[in-house]
Amino acid sequence: MFEDYTFENLIKRMLSRVPKDIDKREGSVIYDALAPAAAELAQMYIDLDVILRETFADTASRQYLILRAKERGLKPYEAAKAVGRGEFNKDIPIGSRFNIDGFNFAAVRKLADGEHAYALECETAGEEPNHCLGRLTPINTINGLTRAELTEILIPGEDEELTEDFRKRYMASFKSEAFGGNRADYKEKVNAVQGVGGVKVYRAWNGGGTVKLVIVDSEFKKPSDELVRKVQEEVDPVSGEGLGIAPIDHIVTVSAADEELINIETDITYSEGWSFEDMKPYIEEAVDKYLAELNGKWQETERAVVRVSQIETRILDLEGVTDIGDTKINGSGSNYTAAETAVLKRGDIVG
Repeated sequence: MFEDYTFENLIKRMLSRVPKDIDKREGSVIYDALAPAAAELAQMYIDLDVILRETFADTASRQYLILRAKERGLKPYEAAKAVGRGEFNKDIPIGSRFNIDGFNFAAVRKLADGEHAYALECETAGEEPNHCLGRLTPINTINGLTRAELTEILIPGEDEELTEDFRKRYMASFKSEAFGGNRADYKEKVNAVQGVGGVKVYRAWNGGGTVKLVIVDSEFKKPSDELVRKVQEEVDPVSGEGLGIAPIDHIVTVSAADEELINIETDITYSEGWSFEDMKPYIEEAVDKYLAELNGKWQETERAVVRVSQIETRILDLEGVTDIGDTKINGSGSNYTAAETAVLKRGDIVG
């Protein structure tokens, strides 16, 4: 808006008001007298442009976007710590600490579904520890301990919400008002629970007053039983009593998304010196990336469609592949449409 208010334009305008019989060349008395004011005005217009941009959510920086979003009761999701399943050969004290891949985990409670299984919370918030699985090294001395293993991530850790994701969520809040247990209300509040990456809401699924919430975890995969239990406690710990997020008389059931395997058969022509065994890790990576993109849109998509053309295009883009055809997904040469509540997982690939 203020692009034309440069020092050069401002000083030119100011000098145009000076009588023509006065020396206005650079270095003259009048030029040197007006130049500092023109410079300050130019800086003021630069600052005004910044202020104008910070005023609107569409262009505001993170700091001012957060202030704007407060008006709608929104704030960025904070970074959260991963919770994993630790299995041992004996009971361990609560608070026992272990290390794996440079990250420390502490035992926070014993799990009910295992003889010596414990929930271990990472001491570092964020997504990076989500891939730490394997042998745990005890930090504290525990006599008689011969097995310590992190076998599963129950609740994925999360990074702080990115500015553009927060901006998108703020803008979306104007499209549907969240209040009183309507669909938008459930989506907003359940997505705010640590570990949840998406939710689909089904009203009156089992009669009047019933609500079914199907969730995926923050990595857009099938959630663990622990995460489902956590969300159920947050939403409706005692059916219909209004003790959680759900309003009184809403009987809410939280369920995990189903998982559907995508098996692929295809006829691939390889460059000289390449074979399927050489290419298999790269093909699997390409397919995984495509399925992850589809899973990332799970909440907004009624049913995910795995397209033959996309599979072939992404494999054909790989170095070492010269041609591809006759691709089948789960035994069919047509596009595959997943169930409404299903997330996708790569199965077998034959090429």
